[in-house]
This record gives sequence, C-alpha cells and structure tokens, in this order.
Amino acid sequence: MAERGVRTVPETRNGGAAQAKVKEDHDLPGVWVAYGALLAHLRKRAGLTQQALGAAIGYSLEQVASVEQGRRPAKAAFTEAAERALNAGGVLQVLQAEVDRAKLPRFFRNFAAVEAEVLSRFSYDPLLVPGLLQTEAYARAVFAGHCPPFSEEIVDQHTEARLGRQRLLTREPMAELSFIIGEEALRNPVGGREVARGQWKRLLELGRLRNVEVQVMPTGVGFHVGLDGPFVLLGTKDFRRLGYIESQEVGCIISEPADVSGFDSRYGKLRSQALNGQESARLLERLVGET
Repeated sequence: MAERGVRTVPETRNGGAAQAKVKEDHDLPGVWVAYGALLAHLRKRAGLTQQALGAAIGYSLEQVASVEQGRRPAKAAFTEAAERALNAGGVLQVLQAEVDRAKLPRFFRNFAAVEAEVLSRFSYDPLLVPGLLQTEAYARAVFAGHCPPFSEEIVDQHTEARLGRQRLLTREPMAELSFIIGEEALRNPVGGREVARGQWKRLLELGRLRNVEVQVMPTGVGFHVGLDGPFVLLGTKDFRRLGYIESQEVGCIISEPADVSGFDSRYGKLRSQALNGQESARLLERLVGET
C-alpha cells in the first residue's frame, strides 16, 4: 500500500489523465495539506470518524474528507466549528489566514501577505474598482470573466479570498488607506448595471470610514502621471516603503528606495489632479441616481 500522501499511478492507456491527476495533487497549496493533516490528527485523537466529525460540525463526510486531504480549503465557519468540537485550543484558527490567502492567485500571494500587515496603503486603479473595495457581485463578475475560464470552484475560492482581504479596511490598529480610481473604471458596468449600482453605493459607504479616502480621476483631465498604469504604495509596520505593480497576472513588489520614491512623487501628484473626496462622492451619487 502506498504511504498517505503518495499516489501510485497504474500504467494504462489513459496515462495522460493519471499524470494530470498527480499534477493536480502536487499543485495543492501546502498550507491546505498541512491544515488537513492537523485536522485528521485532532479528529483521531478525539476518537471520531470523519462522518462523526461532520455530523458534529454540520458538514458532510465528503466535505470533511476533502479538507483532510487538502483538496478543499476550510472556511472560517468550518474552522470555528471544528475548534469547538475537537477542543483544538486555537491550533486550527492560527492557520486560517494562510488557508484563505492560498485561495488567491499564486502570483498575488506574496503581496497579499505583506498587504495584510501594512500601516498604510495607497493605490491608483484606472481600469477596475480595486479589489479591497469590490462588492461580492463585482468580484465574482471579474473572476467569472477570466481567460482562460476558471471553474466555478476557483471563482468561489478567489472571490472568498478577495473579500477576506477586505478585513484591512476595518482592522485594528487602523491602516491609512487611499484609493484613486479612474472614472472609466466606474462607468464600465462590470457584471451589469445592477452590479455597478451596488458597487457605487459600496464606494460611498467605504469613503465615509475615517481611515479610507476614495478619489476619482476624471476623464478628460488630459495628461497625468497615472497614464503609465496602476500601482500600489505600501507602508509596512517596520516603517519601510514598498511599491507594487501588476499586469496580465504578473506582479512585482518594488523595494529599491529610489524607485519607491518615484512612486511616492507620482501618487502625490495624482492626488492633486483627482477630484477631492467630496467631489468624488458627488460623482458617485450622480452615477447612482442615473440608474
């Protein structure tokens, strides 16, 4: 018998499918596999079968088995219920943030880990509403339109992870957050008019938070320094400044001080060229009223 976690592959005419399955298993995020192994250990220590644990926490046998095998990430509700049922003492909970982060696209995970701990985050987004401000419907529409297409399960996972990142908006201690969004991004009805209307309302709500500033870069302003593309500026808890740029699913964290200083200068200029907070709110209110 093969050891747990090692899959033997019979030689068949359908070898390509078997090889694809092995690759799929190897691509599982390590933290999902580690969480699953820990869950199985705690369950066995408690003297429970997978079926019994599922019944105790309100999940099916198949769901528990999938989590233990690392094929499916545990959601926060699953972890909370398992913690209570297994008297786990918080050992599953400490992995939850990493489990959630592994739902994100692979290229984005390192940035997301830094972002979660920042003291400040400033961004310019000309084409889409930034992920930290997206409604669930808007985020789902973005991922559903991916090319090549994502499966429904991956759309669900990426959407959940994006919404999970939004804890930064209300986290303690508060982070200082500034968003400059291109007017074109607001007027493009991603997901349809109702989704767009819900997104505009969400931006108005978030713009009222004490630590969040939402500004709109209007169309027709002429040349501005954001025409080179979107970027993010981060202020870390150890008082470093980092930049981040992304295009076509390639992301790059910038740490060279001279380069980051250039991002700082550009962002300051963009802030002066964009509509201020009140003007931006009035524009959003007009968009809501037009639908």
